Order: sequence, then C-alpha cells, then structure tokens
Amino acid sequence: MPAHDVLILGAGLAGQRAALAAAEAGASVAIMSKVHPVRSHSVAAAGGINAAINPADDWRSHAYDTVKGSDFIGDQDAIEVMCREAPHEVMHLEHIGVTFHRNETGQMDLRAFGGASMKRTAYVADITGQAILHVLYEQLMKHHETVDRYEEWFTTHLLQDESGAVSGCIARDIRTGELAEFTAKNVILATGGVGQAFKPTTNGLICTGDGIAQAYRLGAPLMDMEMVQYHPTCLVENGFLITEGARGEGAHLLNADGERFMEKYAPNKMELASRDVVSRAEQTEINEGRGVGPGGVGIYLDVTVVPRKRTLEALREIVNIGKDFAGVDITREPILIRPGQHYIMGGVKTDVDGATPIEGLYAAGEVACVSVHGGNRLGANSLLDTLIFGRRAGEHAAARAASMPMPTAVGQARLNDEQTMIDGIIGRPKTGRRISEIKDDLGTEMNENVAVFRTQDGLEHALDVVRRLKEEAKTAYVDDKGTVFNQDVLGALELGYMLDCAECTVVGAIERKESRGAQFRVDYPDRNDEEWQKHITLSRNGDDIPHVAYSPVTITQWQPEERKY
Repeated sequence: MPAHDVLILGAGLAGQRAALAAAEAGASVAIMSKVHPVRSHSVAAAGGINAAINPADDWRSHAYDTVKGSDFIGDQDAIEVMCREAPHEVMHLEHIGVTFHRNETGQMDLRAFGGASMKRTAYVADITGQAILHVLYEQLMKHHETVDRYEEWFTTHLLQDESGAVSGCIARDIRTGELAEFTAKNVILATGGVGQAFKPTTNGLICTGDGIAQAYRLGAPLMDMEMVQYHPTCLVENGFLITEGARGEGAHLLNADGERFMEKYAPNKMELASRDVVSRAEQTEINEGRGVGPGGVGIYLDVTVVPRKRTLEALREIVNIGKDFAGVDITREPILIRPGQHYIMGGVKTDVDGATPIEGLYAAGEVACVSVHGGNRLGANSLLDTLIFGRRAGEHAAARAASMPMPTAVGQARLNDEQTMIDGIIGRPKTGRRISEIKDDLGTEMNENVAVFRTQDGLEHALDVVRRLKEEAKTAYVDDKGTVFNQDVLGALELGYMLDCAECTVVGAIERKESRGAQFRVDYPDRNDEEWQKHITLSRNGDDIPHVAYSPVTITQWQPEERKY
C-alpha cells in the first residue's frame, strides 16, 4: 500500500512545481493524474507569464495592476507575495531549460498583455504553458528515486483520520479499474478548474472541478466562486481560445461598422483593457446589433495589422488554429471571435502557503483561491499563480511532513465501500437520463444565465436547473459495464463534481448584489464597496446545499478606487 510524505493530485504546472519543491526539500512524493502529465490543461496556456523583469519595471507596479485588475477584491498580501517572487521564478525556469523568446539584443523579450501598465509578459511563442510543462516533467525525471508517478489514476475520495486531518486518498487505476488506497501525511490538490460545467469553454475535457468538489464535500470552504472569467477572444465555431498575445502584438477588435469599438469602453488601453472589460464591451456590441458573422453573434479580431513575419514567428499556433478550425488565414483576413468561458477565479480557500483550513490539505493553481485574482484575473498571471503557490505548497507540506508520523491506513473495508459505490453506478438501470445529456444541459444553462451579464431571474432559473440536474444525475446510467478504461463511470463521478461546483457558483452570484470584476449584475450595475468589499465563502457543513458566509479582503497599501482603462 503506497505511503508518502506528500501526495499531489493533478500533474499540471501547479502539481509538478509542488512535486519538485517537496522532493528538493527531502520529502517522499507521489504525483497522481487522471491523464499523462504533459496532457494536463496547463498545456493550453498560450500567451506567457508575467514578471517585473525589465529593470525599468517594479514588482509593486505589477502588484498594483493585479489589484486593479481584481476590481479591488484580491487579497493584497497574497498578490504581493506572487509579484515579488515572480522575477526569481521566471529566471529559475530559464535556468532549468525553458527557452523564452529573446529580442534582437539577446535579452528576454516581453510582450504587452491586458491590464498591464507596461510590457512584462515573458513568452515562448504562443505555447508558453506547453514549453514550461515539458521542462518541469523533465526535471521530475531527475527525482525518480523519491517521486513516484501514478499516471492515469482517478481519485475518487479524499481520506481523513479520526481528528479530521487529511490522510490520503482512494484512487482507481483507469487502465484496470483496480481501486487502491494511498496514505499520505499531506495531500496537495492541483486538479485545475471546472470549465466543463460551461458550454462552450476553452477548457479541456479533464477540467471537471474534481478537487474543488472533493474539498467542498470534506467541509473545506470555497471562496469567490461567483467570479467566472469569460475570455474576449474565443472562436465562434467551437469556443477555442485565441491567445491574448494576439492583441498584445497589436491586433484590433472590430464591430459590424468596422469600428475599433474599444475606444468607447476603454480609451486608454483599448483592446488591452482587462478581460472582464473587453468581454462586456464585445457582448454589448453583439447585443445592440453591431455583431458580425452569421446571426451577428461575433466580433472581428483583425490580426492582419500585425506584420505577417511577426505573426508567423510569435503567434504560429493560432495561425494553425485559424486555418484548421475556422478556415481562416489570420495573416490575411480577420477572424470571427466572441467571449467564451475560460477560467474561474474562485476555488478552495487557502493561505499563501497553499494550506486550507483542513489539516493536511493543500491546494494550488486554478483549484485554489488564494485570492490573487479577486474578481478578474489578468492575462499571464495564471501561470505565475500555479508556479509560485505550487512551489510554496510543496515546501510547506514537506516541512510539515518532517515533524509527524505516517497516518494509519484505513484498510480494505473502506476500499470495499468505495467499490460498492462504483458498482452502484455501473449497475444503474436504463431508466434515467444519459450522463452526456445532463452535462450538456448544465453547460448550456450556465452559459445562458451565469455568463458575462447576469440577472436575478436568470440566476434563480440556473439554480433551479442545477438542482434538478443533481437529482437526475443520481439515476443517470452508464453504457460501459467493464473495468478497462471505463470512461463512462468516471464521467458519472465528474458530473457530480461539476454540479456541486456549479451550484456554489450560482449561489455566490445570487448572493453578491453588485457588479464587480467578472460578476456583472444587470439589476445591480454598480460596484458597492460599502456592502460588498468582502469575499463570499461557501461551505457544505454536513448538508447537501452551500452555506454562505463572508471573509474580509486583505488590503495592504492600495485603497479601492474607481477602475478605468
């Protein structure tokens, strides 16, 4: 029965960075993922990573931009940690082999990104996440004696000891269907977000809120779940992401009249305002009849204004995406885009070391809410978040492990209970709905009523739908009755995770009666600092519905002010 000092669930950037940090601190480590690590969703991060590397820049400027981008609901102590440690982390990445783009003088090149007061985004063409992910995986190979990798294992349950501390997990080997217990002194959740609760989304099929829901079911509070980011540039056809790097290189947004409409909404930053501002501007143009394409449901992204040589050099991946999935050569004609679900700012509430209120349970990356993004994440801050807080979680968990004995294994009886639960799913009669139908209804409803613009009636409708789908999910049947690569049974478990997350998102959005960051309430169009300068937390507390509470926003040196771009 495997036993480790630190067990990491999820092998994207946060998970791999945590594994490396814990291993270098002398801990025995296991890293588990339901896909091969280099297929983790971090591979989709395109544009780059922010850090105040330029000698003319300062981490305080980066921090202020991040606080402003968060609409003054990000916790400033955590933002300071992230921005202060950013330059060292990027230099570390380069030293271990990430080939960041260099300019004609041989220095690391930096590109502009939305909401930033100067160019501070280091990048590898438009495949930055992929480049970093592969280098970290190579580094993990160096620690093969102390880091065990469990690839294509699916976590079904987190375990707790008699005191309530987390003591490991139960997981299913996807290749065989075998269940096993993994004992651990500490568990770090690095399982990513829950984009698949929306349709369409830029997120991969694996982003189903597993870690968020598992922590929530254990009693851990979730925070800022109502803050869901819609990225301004996603393909109309299928929601695929077109990197913000395109606008960073100078691409324009045009409406049906050929106008650069951002001049009306953000005259100083234009297309490089923060994502919430640009997405709302696009949706307003579409709603008011100035959209383009069939049905007027899109906006033109014009990359032809960028020199073709530069596009082919720095944006080569979206050149391919445009050709393959929209039939458009973006170097010669505009491409049709619209806002699409991309990221959740909320997640499992943690401190700056990744620790949750539950002893022995950590979280880092999109699964977590250390609150560096608040109401809206700036582009290129997500890779930074994963690496800074992944490393800190790994270091802290390793230190904690050094001072405690290995927990006692729960034993075969608990494994039998878990097998009974899975057998129950597989044995359901064909009287209920298909899992794919319920997932489709969930995504459609969330994209209809929990998107860029929200209303009380729309959110209440969404809550009714989510709760009805939760009931229907209990009897949803699976076709595959086997054990080898049975994705059907995993889909049933993932559906439950997504529904728990979606319910918390909608409850939080109903509770917050103001407009701030990604939450824009048509019926409460103004920001209300007096009543809502606070976080909304959601906890299960033994019931099957979220309980609402509040926690204060940490302010260190930047008082709330009107937000203009």
